[in-house]
Amino acid sequence: MAIISNAVTIADAGAFSVSLGSMVHIKTLTASSSATLTFVHGADSVVFDSTYPIYKFEFIGLHPVEASGNLSVAFRDGSTAYDAPMTTVYLKNRHTASGTELASQTYDTGNDLANATGFTILNESTGNDDTKNISGSLHIFNPSSTTFTKNFATDVHSIATDRSISDHIITSGYINVTAAVDAVQFKFHNGAIQTGKIKLYGIKDS
Repeated sequence: MAIISNAVTIADAGAFSVSLGSMVHIKTLTASSSATLTFVHGADSVVFDSTYPIYKFEFIGLHPVEASGNLSVAFRDGSTAYDAPMTTVYLKNRHTASGTELASQTYDTGNDLANATGFTILNESTGNDDTKNISGSLHIFNPSSTTFTKNFATDVHSIATDRSISDHIITSGYINVTAAVDAVQFKFHNGAIQTGKIKLYGIKDS
């Protein structure tokens, strides 16, 4: 017999599968040379509606097939296309392993969006050799609201293709629709996600 709480199965045949605390595990997707990793409300046990006011995605060791991979995200607002318009800011902190390049912190106008449709990138130029990958997180707030635009923020670390650069990228913005956002899709801009996981959690407000 399964125990279900807030539309999430928390125990099945006596085995607990998620946390009982304020952050509840919903779904894990594991890449295997995957073109995309997609979370759709109501499909494959994914919950992404008013059940939780905050949702968190965790990126764990995402490794690109192609060099110079940029992880990117897009949102769906009820149609079949991942084209909800976004306005974003993109902040970049970086330093090299050798220390020959001074640490830098910049606002990158080339990687932000101004009410543009499609995907926004969350990092840049991750290497595809065995030692390099991407990890981090994305929070989205009240995605099911039909009154407000939807705020989101990401915090990502990756290792760049050139000179083993450590990149810490912070992207934030809003999805400029009042329709409910019901799905989220992740991909590399230039090829498949070879390995790694993305985990989805719901966060309670009390």
